Amino acid sequence: MLGRLSAEFLGTFWLVLVGCGSAVLAANFGGNGNPLGIGLLGVSLAFGLAVLTGAYALGHISGGHFNPAVSFGLWVGGRFSAKDLLPYLFAQVIGAVAAGYILFQIASGSPDLAIDPTAPGAFAIGQALTLIHLISIPVTNTSVNPARSTGVALFAGSGAIGQLWMFWLAPILGGLIGGFLYKWLGQDQE
Repeated sequence: MLGRLSAEFLGTFWLVLVGCGSAVLAANFGGNGNPLGIGLLGVSLAFGLAVLTGAYALGHISGGHFNPAVSFGLWVGGRFSAKDLLPYLFAQVIGAVAAGYILFQIASGSPDLAIDPTAPGAFAIGQALTLIHLISIPVTNTSVNPARSTGVALFAGSGAIGQLWMFWLAPILGGLIGGFLYKWLGQDQE
């Protein structure tokens, strides 16, 4: 179990470090109109590729959830044990917070860093995550991963903390719906 939890910690750490790091440090690198910034497309690809590389490196150890919503969905779908749910969630959130802390330390060294506390808040799975981010970053700044949301919200001020409940509720509901649908659709094949 320690190996599985360590893999979830590392995978979630990697996802937050790469995904959120690209948003904080590289999305608008060089300022508006500078071709060096990676923009929304680059941030979306960073999240997707982080899941892809994490799944390849660690998926065989832990299943490569790296997201409480995924763990909930797999549990409801009958593919993950209830006894492992809370330890996985803990490892994911701790991994996200550790990466959020490191990003905060890196970004705090930049004179251009300004955290606005009033601002609104991958293989096939990685590609789906990329698409989700491409569509929704302009709308909500997107996080479909409660651990990832927590990991950076703790360092972004009270505005982010005040919105955190929705960034837990919506993805977990989506994971639960996905798990129920998987179980329901897969009944014929058992």
